[in-house]
Amino acid sequence: MTADSLSFEIKYKANGKTYFCNANKCEHFTLKYGIENNVLNMSVCPNEKIEFISFDVKTPYKYDSDDRMFVNGYQSWTDSMEYASQEKMSELTRFTEISIKSPGGRKIGVSKSGDYLFWKYPRKTGVFYGWSYGYIRKGDNVEIFGSLSERTGYTVITFDCNEGVVKISKELEGVVFESEKKVMEVAFVSGEYDEAFDEYFKMMNVVSRENKKRVGYTSWYNYYSSISEDIIKRDLASITAQNIKFDCFQIDDGYQQAIGDWLKTDKVKFPNGMKVIADSIHENGMLAGLWLAPFAATARSEIFRDHKDWFIKDKNGKPYNTGANWGGFYSLDIYNPQVREHLKHVFDTVLNDWGYDLVKLDFLYGACVLPLHGKSRGEVMCDAMDLIRECCQDKLVLGCGVPLMPAFGKVDYCRIGADIHLQWKNRKYCMREDVSTPHAVCNSIFRRHLDGRAWMNDPDVFLLRDNNIGMTFEQRKMLAKINSTFGSLLFISDDVSRYNDAQIAALKETFQSKDIKILSAQFCQKDIMDAQYVENGERKSMRFNVRTGENKSLS
Repeated sequence: MTADSLSFEIKYKANGKTYFCNANKCEHFTLKYGIENNVLNMSVCPNEKIEFISFDVKTPYKYDSDDRMFVNGYQSWTDSMEYASQEKMSELTRFTEISIKSPGGRKIGVSKSGDYLFWKYPRKTGVFYGWSYGYIRKGDNVEIFGSLSERTGYTVITFDCNEGVVKISKELEGVVFESEKKVMEVAFVSGEYDEAFDEYFKMMNVVSRENKKRVGYTSWYNYYSSISEDIIKRDLASITAQNIKFDCFQIDDGYQQAIGDWLKTDKVKFPNGMKVIADSIHENGMLAGLWLAPFAATARSEIFRDHKDWFIKDKNGKPYNTGANWGGFYSLDIYNPQVREHLKHVFDTVLNDWGYDLVKLDFLYGACVLPLHGKSRGEVMCDAMDLIRECCQDKLVLGCGVPLMPAFGKVDYCRIGADIHLQWKNRKYCMREDVSTPHAVCNSIFRRHLDGRAWMNDPDVFLLRDNNIGMTFEQRKMLAKINSTFGSLLFISDDVSRYNDAQIAALKETFQSKDIKILSAQFCQKDIMDAQYVENGERKSMRFNVRTGENKSLS
């Protein structure tokens, strides 16, 4: 790719009118750009105030029939995988898209967790799009097209095999350009898979804060929000009674009085408060973890009732519904000074007064559902993650429900896939971020390049129990094997006192420390995943059906 090969398709507003431009110099602005050391830098030099409706840069690319294109979903939960040139992105059905974009869908907020309201989903064979970075794989080598920063706005990479181009777009809604401003910084890196990603992260100057794999427990996938002090202490005692080392014990949603009121514990469920629980976990030799959705609050929360002015507002000045969970929730405006002080107080209490070592921070995407105060969604999310790290200092952070690149190097662990389902089956007519074991598994495999570079990957839990589960034991063991091979945070949600000998053996095998290097992982035929890897110096392979969890040959 050269600077001379670039073409432009730009739509913008100036003086109340809409204009189209397909050159680097237009009536109201000039683009200043160049490629040096495999990095495209581009700035906008406006003559007057302008706002971009769309901003696309294209470069020609010759696709081969056996190329595989990886596209990165919008946030942690969004499906992300490799596609062949003759395939089509089809995880979002037309029916689902129409439903979540309908007035009813918008009102309850089901569309807010993804990019549905501000990006168009392609419905053509051979057209694939993703956020911040993507690659074209040719055998063992990849060609990465990746943003080096999202502070100027999110970058969208589209591989169009029909037109024979790679399109690099910027999502710039809400930004007014009045003077020269950088708009794009995109790197092009090619080479063997691991070497290319090492180079890409070096160019971003991003280093994982953690390099330690951990094993542990979380309360969510057995009890969900129906937890109590008695349940937590029972499962803690059950774990301690086993001769198996657990690093971390994490309490999930359900301890708080309401979503948003994180320091007001439900006194019926947890009569002695949360510090006592952290102390008990420490006494049993584990790190104590606690779940929060720090930017979120429901209408029934005290913080929302008392401080509506702290929340993101729509164009009419009313609090903007940012998600459908818990009957609908709202998100704090991180640029409000009082909000920032409030969040610092919350984290100081949880981490220092209560003594928790790790916080799982969920639904983080809510911070950037709208552009705010002249800043793009991408810049808002980058600022939100800076605030999170400022609040948490050197404590461990597990990110979840977060657009990925703004969290690079800011969290210690991060969910990189959807929540698993208690059954291993395809879910039709759902959003791309919905609960799905097949999606969780695909993301664990195809986002493996983030592990140890951006953070340590959390593939979500595996479950071995017999009660409250819809998977066969073979499927449960398959998920455990996938997670331990591709992930770095291995959590269960089971009462291990109910395990039989086979389940105890499977848990010990999954938790066993292993030195693993992935050699390759790809679809060898429809829905059949083939992975080649080296484990403790021995070459091994894994082949299974992503859609059913059926083991097709495991060695």
